[in-house]
Amino acid sequence: MKKISSLFLLALISGAVTLGAYKLFFEPAPVVINDTNGASPFVNTSLPAPGWDAEDVDFTAAAENTVHAVVHVKNVTISRGPTSLFDFYYGSGGAQRAQVGTGSGVIISPDGYIVTNNHVIANASELQITLNNNKTYNAELIGADSETDIALLKIDTEEDLPYLPFGDSDQTRLGEWVLAVGNPFNLTSTVTAGIISAKARDLDETDSRFQSFIQTDAAVNPGNSGGALVNIRGELVGINTAITSQTGSYVGYSFAVPSNIARKVVEDIMEFGDVQVVNIGIRGSDLKNLDTDQLGIEETEGIYIAEIIEDSGADNAGLKKGDIIKEIDGIKISKFADLTGYLRSKRPNDRISLAILRDRDRMEIPVTLLKNTSYDIRNLGLSVKELSDKDRKDFRNAEGVKIINSSPYWEEADLEGKLLIAINDMKTESIDDVKSAMSNLNKYRSLSILILNQKGERERIYIKD
Repeated sequence: MKKISSLFLLALISGAVTLGAYKLFFEPAPVVINDTNGASPFVNTSLPAPGWDAEDVDFTAAAENTVHAVVHVKNVTISRGPTSLFDFYYGSGGAQRAQVGTGSGVIISPDGYIVTNNHVIANASELQITLNNNKTYNAELIGADSETDIALLKIDTEEDLPYLPFGDSDQTRLGEWVLAVGNPFNLTSTVTAGIISAKARDLDETDSRFQSFIQTDAAVNPGNSGGALVNIRGELVGINTAITSQTGSYVGYSFAVPSNIARKVVEDIMEFGDVQVVNIGIRGSDLKNLDTDQLGIEETEGIYIAEIIEDSGADNAGLKKGDIIKEIDGIKISKFADLTGYLRSKRPNDRISLAILRDRDRMEIPVTLLKNTSYDIRNLGLSVKELSDKDRKDFRNAEGVKIINSSPYWEEADLEGKLLIAINDMKTESIDDVKSAMSNLNKYRSLSILILNQKGERERIYIKD
């Protein structure tokens, strides 16, 4: 028995020695990565990074809530056109014909307020709303703004309606998932998904029209206009408005009015009856459009201030020609659409903070925004503003609007600093008067403007096409 125990002990010791020798001389040593916090600084590629797992992105709740708050909008317009050769040659006008257009809308309150695009309801003689449950209502147009392409409708119901809360479009991020919900091709409750591709997108930087869209690659087609762009929490972050396509159908680029702008327009219409527009009071350009070497500027992003409009918020705040705007309320400003888009969500007397560069020194300047008292008359190539107390004194209390800028077309006429007092004999004592006069141009075969200088001399100028 003792002999067997001795042999077993000897075998055990021999095995241990052999295993130890193998571990010491033949097996590769492991690589150990140490971290001061006790955790590896590397992410195992077999595990999903937080926020990138497709299973973590659930569209179902957002889609379910959104489809019930998105409606079908039918716009009936009455047009008159020639129906025979007699009507065509003798201009009798012909018979009235009903034309039907369709689009989408978003319920934004349980009592039936609906936001849509202005172009969806333009020239409507009758508006009808169809809910997702197929109930149909006649709608009332509360107000509209052609500049931002937003309109507000109202339907009366005996029950509370499903609606979408507004989200903060300033907080949306590139690459963020969004859903587009609307009625393309007269199909109700269609949901498509995509990401935010760009923000503050201006589709035509050569014109002077306001544009500051959210760009997305969610499929948007004819009939989606006025529908909802929502985040995965089901918050309304945009109103689908336009697509860029040679075919008229979706090719990967669609655009939405940011929710902060749409919300402000809606609230203004409800409270004031029209949109309260502010103007910071500068003229300038994106740095990317300027010869920065000639100006001695090293910056490549921001807005270069070329002119300060007198009596404006910028003028009162002490902004100067040559300043470069880099941020507004902590939001980066790379191009003019960034600035104008943000200002469209503000009202008169709101206070903002501008981060600017002046002679390479960074400065924070508070600016109190004033009601927009200037206006670009695009058809005439003139910019005008309402009169200040100083202007009224200079022009001996004459009524009109002051010409502050003009296109090269007017170089010989030397109009800057003079008053525009009438367009086609319609008095222009305010910006609203100017807009009204320009909207009635199609009633006249000719166009004339009446100018007044500081000496009290009047001059009528006839404009040819």
